[in-house]
Parts: sequence; C-alpha cells; structure tokens
Amino acid sequence: MGVALPEFGSGVLNRLLSMALANPEVAAAVLVGLVALVVGLYAIRRFTRPRGTRFLEALSGLDEVTVLLHPNPDPDAMATGMGVASLAEQVDTEAQLQYPGQIRHQENRAFRTVLDVDVEPIEHVSDVTAEHVVLVDHNEPRGFAGADSVLPFAVVDHHPGEGSGEAFTDVRTDYGAASSIVGEYFDDVGAEPVPPAKHESEVGSDYTVPSTVATGLLYGILTDTNRLTSGCSAADFAAAGYVYPGIDEDRLDRIANPEVSTEVLELKARAIAGREVRGPFAVSDVGRLSNVDAIPQAADELVQLEGVTAVVVLGECDGTIHLSGRSRDDRVHMGDTLDSAVSVLREASAGGHARMGGGRLSLRDGAIKTVARETVPRDGLRERLFDAMAGEI
Repeated sequence: MGVALPEFGSGVLNRLLSMALANPEVAAAVLVGLVALVVGLYAIRRFTRPRGTRFLEALSGLDEVTVLLHPNPDPDAMATGMGVASLAEQVDTEAQLQYPGQIRHQENRAFRTVLDVDVEPIEHVSDVTAEHVVLVDHNEPRGFAGADSVLPFAVVDHHPGEGSGEAFTDVRTDYGAASSIVGEYFDDVGAEPVPPAKHESEVGSDYTVPSTVATGLLYGILTDTNRLTSGCSAADFAAAGYVYPGIDEDRLDRIANPEVSTEVLELKARAIAGREVRGPFAVSDVGRLSNVDAIPQAADELVQLEGVTAVVVLGECDGTIHLSGRSRDDRVHMGDTLDSAVSVLREASAGGHARMGGGRLSLRDGAIKTVARETVPRDGLRERLFDAMAGEI
C-alpha cells in the first residue's frame, strides 16, 4: 500500500521524500550528516568570532566580577582593568578593581588620581570581592596570601606564562601592552570612543569607550612600549589610533608629567654614580631605600647612557632585594636574563619581556641564600647578573 505525498510544487522534493521512505537507512545517514554539518558550521562561527565578542558574552553571564591587577600595578595594568570593568558594566555585570601591594610610583599615583580609578588593595584571598575573577596584565594570581587558591574565570595578558582562565584565556605575548588587547575588544564589539566634551548618551552605538577609559588605555600602551618605540607591534599602533578620538589631552598631560619626589631624583643620581660597567653592560646596587618604584626609573635612566646597552638596578627594601632591568641589546632578553640570574636563589622570582624585566628575592637573616641554603655575597649576585647578561648562565 503506497503512501500519498502532498503536492509541494517541486518534483525534486517529492522524489527525495519518496526515496527516504523507501530507504530509511540512507535517509537516517543523510540526516546525521546534515546535523553534523550544521553543528560544525555553528562551531566554526562561534569560535572564529572576534575575541572581544566572546569575552563580552562571557562577562554578560555574571552578576559580578573582580578584576584583579598584578602587585604594585602600573598604568597598563590599571588601564586594562578599567577597560574590562567598563565592558562588564555595559552588559550589567558589576565590576570591582583590586590589587595586592602598593601604588607608589609618582606616575602610577597620578594615573589613579587623575582618572579617578576605583581600585581597592587586598592582602588575603578573603578580601577578593567576587567569586569570579578576571586577571589582567598577568596570568597567575600572586602577591597576596592565598593567591594559589584563586581559579581565574578569565585571563587577559601579554606576558609569557602558563596561567589560564576557566571560561576565557587571551594571552598575546606579541603585543606590547595589555591595554592594546582590551582596546581591540572595544573595537570588536563596535564601541565608539567618546570625546571628553561629549556625553555617552549622545553616542549612537550600543557600546562606548568612555573618555577616561580611552585616555587610560592610550597611556597604558605608551608606557609599556616606551612611547611606541620599543617592543610593540602593529596591533599596538592600531589600538592607540582607535582609542585616540576619545582621549582627554589635559588629563593625559597631567598623568605624563607628575611631580617627581626628591627621593626619586636622589636615587637616580645614586644609581648613576654607583654603576659598574663591563663592556656594554651595567649593574648598579643602590643599597637600601624606601621607594622601590624608583628602581625601574633608575634603570630607565641608566640604559640611556652612551655605550650601555643593557642594565640592571637592584635595591633593598624591608628584607627584599628588588631588581629592574632594561635592554636595548638584541643579544639580551632581559626577562630571561633576570630569571637565569636568580634561578639558583631561594625565594626568588624574575621575568619579563625582551626589553624590560623585574624580579625580587627575599633575604634570610640579611643574606642571600641559594636553594641549597648556601650564602651568596652581594658581590656574588652582581656577578651572576653580569654573567646572565653575557649569556654565560
């Protein structure tokens, strides 16, 4: 007994239906293939969408989020955090910026004050305000008690590392600044930078880049790439150009030209006067100090000296030796150099990029100790730094 088929106005469709009824196994195989094709196309579309779109969707599913900056945050970290918080708030997700350590460098303090950055210090994991944490400008939680117990929801960073987020990970080591990544996120979702003289409600797009955020992102890019002259990529230039229409030039100038304390100037002088130079490399031990943020500023000055292509400045504060290095020498990857120099030392860590790096090591009874608990004299640390710059360790 045959089955009557309705008239579809297409002989081809009628024949296909007849074939499916006569050959159910073939029809089932074809159906499975079609479903697989649809699923595959959906997956391709989903995972080839811009990362900014995917990040915004991840944030939109949360009630609140903590945006966690690295210890002693710099402008790039604060700007990245501001950008992530702005994106979150535009999809109705509450966001709070938090950080371990201190904000001491005059440039960092000016950035926070001028742009009115709402950021809270933390000392213990119990101080973290939300269950879901987004790490920015670093990819592994550190700098506070219980940091190891934090499982990040998302990670946005440009530093090397193995850290990742449960829902979202975006680590781009070829970018000069994390601010460039977040600037790209705004561009991905079609956000419009808002000039300081214009209100966000006057903008026609669904998403905006507030003027304070645009100003912060541009300054974050400039500081981490030495004014777009070192360690940057085409993406950094593109991000800077994208946010530029929204910047507040007056605020930008106030951040870039803060007052410098007498202590910082004196420490720079000490670093220059006390430097030891061997060939193209220099090391300067400034001894004890109260403002560790002056150490990288001294390194910035020393690397400009004629004939010097790589430099490390170290100083001691509260039982910890802080290291800061700068390189304009293609043979010296400063992050790897510092890591090699402290690799055998106890309670020591270091890293960074090709052009700049930092590190720290804890003193035991006022002395530097190796992992094997042997004492290393201060001169011995200096020797290791020179050897590391020369590629001998």
